[in-house]
Amino acid sequence: MSATVPPLYDILGIGNAIVDVVAPVPERFIADHAMAKGSMALIDTETADRLYAAMPAGTESSGGSAANTCAVAAMLGARVAYVGRVADDQLGTVFRHDIAAVGVHFPTQPLTGGAPTARCLIMVTPDGQRTMNTYLGACVTLGVAEIDADLVAASAITYLEGYLFDPPEAQAAFYAAARTAHEAGRQVALSLSDAFCVGRHRAAFRDLVAGHVDILFANETEITSLYETDDWAIAAQHAGRDVALAALTRGAHGSTILRGAETVEIAAEPATVIDTTGAGDAYAAGFLAALTAGKSLAQCGKLASIAAADVIGQYGARPRTDLTQALARL
Repeated sequence: MSATVPPLYDILGIGNAIVDVVAPVPERFIADHAMAKGSMALIDTETADRLYAAMPAGTESSGGSAANTCAVAAMLGARVAYVGRVADDQLGTVFRHDIAAVGVHFPTQPLTGGAPTARCLIMVTPDGQRTMNTYLGACVTLGVAEIDADLVAASAITYLEGYLFDPPEAQAAFYAAARTAHEAGRQVALSLSDAFCVGRHRAAFRDLVAGHVDILFANETEITSLYETDDWAIAAQHAGRDVALAALTRGAHGSTILRGAETVEIAAEPATVIDTTGAGDAYAAGFLAALTAGKSLAQCGKLASIAAADVIGQYGARPRTDLTQALARL
């Protein structure tokens, strides 16, 4: 399929299909369970069962970083598809129903007879910071076989989730998707997702970013980890050289968008921080929804910031307000 053929989808997300369990916890809960506050840790089945039993009551919904981005983008009116592996179990059914309900095309077949559907236990402390413990389950079985070349070629932007990068099979899937997208004249976007994930695979991420990614999303800790520097400005310069378009977020300090010689500074939208879960996912959704709608970089950053601010003012990673008017106002 040539890029001269209009895409069927604006965004195709590829990531870990996870059911999110979000609960407010006191600061001592993080210390009592030896967690690194603000990080994402991979856990085994026993730890997942133990933490789930210890958590206070919370909310459960379909999640995963790229899935959240896809859901928010679809809520903004973008045409969205998603590839991620769930099991043929109750949580898998919940995930499929939730993501389809917001208008995301989800064709990936469920895993049968293997690991259960993944879940992410998200502890939110009173300052709004989230600490995540993820049991990947069926997620780790996603590989090249699940990448539908026709679907990639039919999507304007294929969006890759950095969290998925741990299994070698998933890394192969990323490269396969990127090759297919570029052969079709489409674009590839990547979210670095987590500084600890970057640290585990820094060399591989650098190769992926420099050679296969057109659009990069990262926050300050992720981008400085990628380029092994404490200097934000130096890391941003490296990103600007490695990719055609970089959207780098700095929390309350807003975000910086780099495209060639063009630099756009975006102020953070006012918000009362309740839960930072999904802020980066919502930012990417707003940005990509505006970008595929033909908006300017300033408009893309504006909608991205609006979406992120909406999400951090509540528990959970999906907006509860209608953001389509914000897109229309752009």
